[in-house]
Amino acid sequence: MKRATIRTTHDDPDAVARALRPDNTDEMETTVAEDGQRVVTRIERSTTGGLHATVDDYVVNLEVATTVADAARSGDEQPARPADTGTVSDDEPEHDNE
Repeated sequence: MKRATIRTTHDDPDAVARALRPDNTDEMETTVAEDGQRVVTRIERSTTGGLHATVDDYVVNLEVATTVADAARSGDEQPARPADTGTVSDDEPEHDNE
């Protein structure tokens, strides 16, 4: 079994860990270290290639989780998005865009 442990320090490690956990696979475990300052993720895979791929995916997820946690902590607003884009249905009439 191939293993990696990734430790990262954050201003709000609880928020980062909560954001990461939904993306964890069965071979991963994300916790907050006893010092309360670090996120610790342990990854275990049967092959080196699988471990490498999982670590790469985790690093991308970590960047997103950190950005989201930092924005939430600073009170930044999310970008404006439409709340409703209208009905999407196969039964809607077609419109000619000429």
